[in-house]
Amino acid sequence: MKAVADTLGVSRSNLHERLNGSAKPRRSYHKAQDAALLPRIQRLVAARPTYGYRRIAALLNRELRAAGLAPANHKRVYRIMKNSNLLLERSGMERPERTHDGKVIMIRSNLRWCSDGLEFTCWNGDIVRAAFLIDAHDREIIAWRAVVNAGISGSDVRDMLLEAVEKRFCTHSAPEVIELLSDNGSAYTAKDTRIFARQLGLKPCFTPVKSPQSNGISEAFVKTLKRDYVRVNPLPDAETVLPLLDTWIEDYNDNHPHSGLKWRSPREFIRAQTETA
Repeated sequence: MKAVADTLGVSRSNLHERLNGSAKPRRSYHKAQDAALLPRIQRLVAARPTYGYRRIAALLNRELRAAGLAPANHKRVYRIMKNSNLLLERSGMERPERTHDGKVIMIRSNLRWCSDGLEFTCWNGDIVRAAFLIDAHDREIIAWRAVVNAGISGSDVRDMLLEAVEKRFCTHSAPEVIELLSDNGSAYTAKDTRIFARQLGLKPCFTPVKSPQSNGISEAFVKTLKRDYVRVNPLPDAETVLPLLDTWIEDYNDNHPHSGLKWRSPREFIRAQTETA
């Protein structure tokens, strides 16, 4: 038995207890305060049914800090959610491998803005299409436009660009050149749009054909908006959905935790940057 115990790296007494069936089974670890956290977690999961345990932990800790309480470790949140069957089910689908050697995330805000479009269908058949601008560093949706049963036009894109510059700089021109990354849609590649973008201090850049990962920041937002908002809300018609779209984007900017922002929302991250500047 000594040779077997040495090979397994366990004590002889432990091995003897296992063989005799006298070893006590390990109990699941829990803390007395878990019961107090469970109702908070259940409420957050009910409000955000598409969030995994890490985002739920970020929202929970936001609440706890606001109440002057100690934050909870994300592993503890995972354990509580697992014991209460609150974890998301795995999809079972393998992600396709994508090779991308470019630099997507920027080192500070207002170096690169990314833009893309999305669409979804309402229950009555109305098709809502939207375009947006997102900062590649702080992930805030700076401006957006939406249309019903039509395509995003060059005029829509130009209005969106002007609104973004005015929001960020309170003027009609950026103080330094900002890259404007988008796909090769006609609304972005139109001559009038490119000229107008340069007048605003933006430098139009376009992703290579069949390379959506080159605009990964925008692709990630499209996935988030559809998963966390579109799929879990009623979509009776465009008249109802358009006001909701504004609410969803504001909620994303104010509340959605990002792993790349240390589980802070875009505006929390911006405020933290401003305070340390």
